[in-house]
Amino acid sequence: MVPIPEQNHPLSMTNHDRKIWRRPRRGFRWVRLAQAFLLLPLFYLGSLAQVPAQQANAVDPLGVDPLAVTPLPQDTGAAGLKQMLLRLRTTARLMQTVAHPDDEDGGMLTLESRGKGASVLLLTLNRGEGGQNKVGSNLFDVLGVLRTLELTAADRYYGVEQRFTRVADFGFTKTADETFQKWQGHDIALGDMVRVIRTFRPDVLAPRFSGTSRDGHGHHQVSSILAREAFRAAADPNRFPEQIKEGLLPWQAKKLYIGNVCGFGATSCPDENYTLKLNTGVVDPALGMSYVQFAMEGLRHQLSQGAAGWTVDPGDRFTFYKLVDSVQPPVTDKNGHEKDFWDGIDTSLPGLAARLGADGDKVPFLRPALMDIQSRVAEATAAAEHKPSKAAAPLLSGLQTVRRLVERVKKSALSEADKYELLVALNTKAEQFESAANLAAGVELRVTADMPAGGNTDESSVVVPGQTFQLNAEFVSHDTDVKADGVKLDLPPGWDAKELTGSHEPGRLLIKFQVAAPRDAQYTRPYWHRTDPETDAINTIDDPQDVTLPFPPPPMQAHATYSLGQKQGIAHAVAMVKVKDDGKRALAVVPAFSVELDPGEQVIPTAGDSVCSVKVAVSSNLSGASQGTLRLQVPEGWRAEPANLPLQFHGRGEEHESEFKVFHDGMKEGRTQIRAVFESGAKTYSEGYSVVTREDLDTFYYYQPAVQRVSIVDVKVPEDLKVGYVMGAGDDIPTALKQIGMDVTLIPAEKLATEDLSRYGTIVLGIRAYDTEKDVAANNKKLLDYVSAGGTLVVQYNTGVGDFNAGNFTPYPTKLSRARVSVEEAPVEVLASDDGIFHYPNQITQHDFDGWVQERGLYFMDQWDDHFKPLLACHDPGESPQKGGLLRAQYGKGTYIYTGYAFFRQLPAGVPGAIRLYVNLLSAKGGSQ
Repeated sequence: MVPIPEQNHPLSMTNHDRKIWRRPRRGFRWVRLAQAFLLLPLFYLGSLAQVPAQQANAVDPLGVDPLAVTPLPQDTGAAGLKQMLLRLRTTARLMQTVAHPDDEDGGMLTLESRGKGASVLLLTLNRGEGGQNKVGSNLFDVLGVLRTLELTAADRYYGVEQRFTRVADFGFTKTADETFQKWQGHDIALGDMVRVIRTFRPDVLAPRFSGTSRDGHGHHQVSSILAREAFRAAADPNRFPEQIKEGLLPWQAKKLYIGNVCGFGATSCPDENYTLKLNTGVVDPALGMSYVQFAMEGLRHQLSQGAAGWTVDPGDRFTFYKLVDSVQPPVTDKNGHEKDFWDGIDTSLPGLAARLGADGDKVPFLRPALMDIQSRVAEATAAAEHKPSKAAAPLLSGLQTVRRLVERVKKSALSEADKYELLVALNTKAEQFESAANLAAGVELRVTADMPAGGNTDESSVVVPGQTFQLNAEFVSHDTDVKADGVKLDLPPGWDAKELTGSHEPGRLLIKFQVAAPRDAQYTRPYWHRTDPETDAINTIDDPQDVTLPFPPPPMQAHATYSLGQKQGIAHAVAMVKVKDDGKRALAVVPAFSVELDPGEQVIPTAGDSVCSVKVAVSSNLSGASQGTLRLQVPEGWRAEPANLPLQFHGRGEEHESEFKVFHDGMKEGRTQIRAVFESGAKTYSEGYSVVTREDLDTFYYYQPAVQRVSIVDVKVPEDLKVGYVMGAGDDIPTALKQIGMDVTLIPAEKLATEDLSRYGTIVLGIRAYDTEKDVAANNKKLLDYVSAGGTLVVQYNTGVGDFNAGNFTPYPTKLSRARVSVEEAPVEVLASDDGIFHYPNQITQHDFDGWVQERGLYFMDQWDDHFKPLLACHDPGESPQKGGLLRAQYGKGTYIYTGYAFFRQLPAGVPGAIRLYVNLLSAKGGSQ
């Protein structure tokens, strides 16, 4: 996904001085990209109602990440209590649909959730895995894991729950038609959207986009088109009947709105274009800023989108929505406007009884009970104004009333559909009462695992199947009248625990447990995968019970019951592990050994040596000594030396990096793969995992098979050409170039000022080099002087169009644009067939544009001086030819080349024609050759 340009972003950012976080060098087991959030799990409903497993994931009273460690200050103490009391007063439920992380209308979500107390859910179709990464070179599915972590971090500020569908971001597209073609029609994404609606059961559905070409990206358009379909489909039991068989019931939301009706950042809008105008620039005293500014604090966690420096100025900020479907009478004024999403919808607690109509006579106890619950909320609110702890008793009374009411509703003569609807709403209230009571009483449950020290933070924060470890559960309360009744571990099937010791004192209960993980314990990993991330546009779901969740729930949780007078409360916790700098992360289960090949992709030239090197890293997570045998599985006719390699490990965190020589003969251009297998005991290990984490985020784990994907390419490389490569945002092009035998040296941007550039025949600026490296811009004259003296400079795309054009970085006038060609199969026309770039050292033909992945190119020039010669043209269907994707100019004695073609995707993917063309670009000399 390419983020919406800054001036058109839903939050209308200003201040483009963006601080780009730099990724340290990636080791075999690291993707240093998470740590910090709230402990009120969204996956717990207790035994209040017998609802389907999917429904158990529907209620999240604060809209937070279940893996979270540290709550926001606004969600703790008196401030957090005030927020929960606001939520307790309403049954309003709103759901927004968007396409990618960062599409969300954060200001609106924050206003509705934190300002009005509504339960709000954000459904994001994909995880942004096809986008660009502005903080590192990691792309595809590992980027999807990172962006999921970034989005759930932002969700904490919005105060919303998060869900996803199984479709993947396959890259930028301009049309809904191509999107549906890649996503195999409507029904895969629509089915997941319907599932979320039937689970969450919103009153209002408000997609961010309009479903028209005005939305730009085809994914944006589809997110609204599908929402319109889902509004009615979710209520039809004949649509996706397999969900009904699972236990979900149809649901008809009451109103459907669309967004982007006046353009992003619009300050005014014609009356006929909108129904609802919301001011997200209103300051909320509890937040200390406006709703949209607080949302921006969350959005800025999405660093891979370049959001580090985005800000919103104080003042009014409007967002507009148009009502396009409804199942209730209109309540608009004479101008066709409403004041609120909830106009005409009774969102009060007693309103739950009114929804039953005549069937309300079957539950005469319902309305009085709801009135009693409402009075408990009012009593707690008044008490909290005087002293927060005084609110605990009425809140626990309200919780008891809800629990009793749930049991009566389950036994009532209501239809299953009416019971279901009531139980969802009442379970939400139970969760909110629990959370509010805990805040009022200062109750907290902390569960921490004591793990053996490892070689680094990651080995010491994980559990291996079959391992036994100690778990410490600590219950604390600021109210000395609170009595802890006990702590119980909520373990997955097959896990075992026994209580070791316990100590009880006023306001504190400490219990130590010994926990044993079974030998078949499930690993902590994404529940989805793609076999070929470069081409697959649909994720395979490995564990259907987790479908639509951001990640599977943590493996170990616990709950404590406590008493205040005659009333009972409950607190929940996720088992955590301490990491460096006083951080914490959720306990995770990982394999005993992690196996990973470096690199994951290899390009082998047909005319190169008959031997290549393959490095394999094996890491141990076992505490004691262990051993095993490592071997490679190679294509038929190939062989690896050594055939088998015995490895011994002495402790947890130890890693062995081994090198194999792989011999091959008589190769033809094509693709194959090499797999590493480690055998220890009676078990085989053939995959590795990386820890995806960053200081401002949570942590999760990305798995991939221990496979090296090999591309055999018929490519000629020039002799004695030295290439200097200046990294920008990060890409893997230099690795691919070295694999085919080119002499490539990485030049740190900060050393450009002192580097002797005459040592190099060609210098390449990595993707977004001018965007991310100030030293590149500062030394632009030196780079142009290098060209004038006879060198070749290859400049790749940049996204900061305004800054690039203002910088006048090219030797002759040009104008960079956001023009792109998103269809990777788009025909390519050679405009200057006599140019040497198409003949040396490789003959370029039309076949060299076959097999490209994700896109042709992006950020093409749309104007250029006559000194530049356009070399290629291509275009998306229905558009005019784009000729500014590859420009060449002679400048002095040397050659300047600008390319927007997406080589940063093609070379690591081993696309033969792209590799040949790129080598020719590096080999260009002054003139046409």
